[in-house]
Amino acid sequence: MTNLYAALWRGFPADLGRIAIETADTAPARLYTWRDLDRASSRIANWLDSLALAPRSRIVAQTGKSVEAVMLYLAVLRAGHVHVPLNTAYQAAEMAYFVADAEPAVVVCAPRQLDAMRDLVAKSAGDHGLACPHVVSLGDDITGTLLDSAAPFPDTHRVAAAAADDLAVIVYTSGTTGRSKGAMLSHGNLLSNARTLRSFWDWKPDDVLLHALPIFHVHGLFVALHGALLNGSRIVWFSKFDARDVVAQLRDATVFMGVPTLYVRMLAEPTLDRAACARMRLFISGSAPLLVETFDAWTARTGHVILERYGMSETVMLTSNPCRPERGERRRGTVGPALPEVAVRTVDAATGTPCACDETGSVEVRGPNVFAGYWRMPGKTKDEFTADGWFRTGDVGRLSDDGYLTIVGRSKDLVITGGYNVYPAEVEGFLNEMPGVAESAVIGVPHPDFGEGVVAVIVARPGAKVDGATLIAALKSHIAAFKVPKHVEVVGELPRNAMGKVQKNVLRERHAAAFGPARR
Repeated sequence: MTNLYAALWRGFPADLGRIAIETADTAPARLYTWRDLDRASSRIANWLDSLALAPRSRIVAQTGKSVEAVMLYLAVLRAGHVHVPLNTAYQAAEMAYFVADAEPAVVVCAPRQLDAMRDLVAKSAGDHGLACPHVVSLGDDITGTLLDSAAPFPDTHRVAAAAADDLAVIVYTSGTTGRSKGAMLSHGNLLSNARTLRSFWDWKPDDVLLHALPIFHVHGLFVALHGALLNGSRIVWFSKFDARDVVAQLRDATVFMGVPTLYVRMLAEPTLDRAACARMRLFISGSAPLLVETFDAWTARTGHVILERYGMSETVMLTSNPCRPERGERRRGTVGPALPEVAVRTVDAATGTPCACDETGSVEVRGPNVFAGYWRMPGKTKDEFTADGWFRTGDVGRLSDDGYLTIVGRSKDLVITGGYNVYPAEVEGFLNEMPGVAESAVIGVPHPDFGEGVVAVIVARPGAKVDGATLIAALKSHIAAFKVPKHVEVVGELPRNAMGKVQKNVLRERHAAAFGPARR
């Protein structure tokens, strides 16, 4: 049997009375044993069984980050259903789309949203001729009708059988362009990746994970949580990231996973130093590009070299810089070589011809971790796979002669100006090294002469003044003229999604009129 929960359970320590999760931002701390995780998820799974749902029914969860939300996830797996985690920032119109698309049998929301969610799903079901799902609540403070409903049920449960290719989770992409797509991940996809990462990242028996990521996303739910559960490692749990508190808790942990924004915020804390990180074994960064400046500053301040890796909602992890020195260096600006059992190639987008070493092309991947396709989108699924079975990631990158992958950008972010291709990451790399620039985002917007014009959106360093004309003049000595931004905007901050990725679609909307008649 390949049920993911059964595999995770086999990683639990022999002594189920040991602490599995300790909350770091509650007073007092809440302590959950491995037995607690097993028994509580059993009760919820038994409650799900009592609803007589069809096999692999979708269970939508739009809840805050809590240990009880983890128990819900584990219960869905062990009951043989499909977990559908959703960002808590989604509003009613977005939720109506997800409910109509996923057709869930159960919807779990925050207690304060219960009445509104019941109305929303009833309307959505009526509009689409669907059965109205069960709607229950789960709070961050061990409250909600879900826990009340599950409380009377037995605390033992027979795990449902599942094959490797049975659907386990649907992760909706962010929907930055067009309709959100539900990436279908199987028990086998998730388990193969968890086992690979456990080995490749050299998880130790005494490792302690400091978990400060959301759990509606691949990074926090699968990469971080699966790693600790499969290894039977204790978790120090933060429901929300607080830089000062997280730095203070590093003394009690060995592994930390974060997005670049979290590292930048921790670097701003004066308490971050080598002593604070003395027990730490591994810092991992992903979900967005890590600036070379942040990479270097972290090493200088803490003595640790951040491990950068690369993955997607559709594939979980694909590449990683080495953990062990004998496997190679952690090379800044790259996301490392392909993980074991994963294959990565770069090809010419127009012809599909493989690229030479260090030649930029479209990144394609395959492996046991790659998803089966998009939920109820057979046409889109077909478009995203090549005839020989490689998944088109939509990313643009280059491979070194020793296999290290450097991500240049997203193909949808490619700027075509006057017939020439401009890769934003290349221009951003030069801009970020210029005096007074904290970070930058390069986009293309409509231009009356060139089709698209290059625009740079800049965030200045505190106290610095950045002049667009000066930056443009300086860039002309570094890169080809067609790559140089024709317009520079200085802003207070760049828009980001929950995982810290810059939302370039938002920037394109905001600056769409940059080359209006007054700026030709």
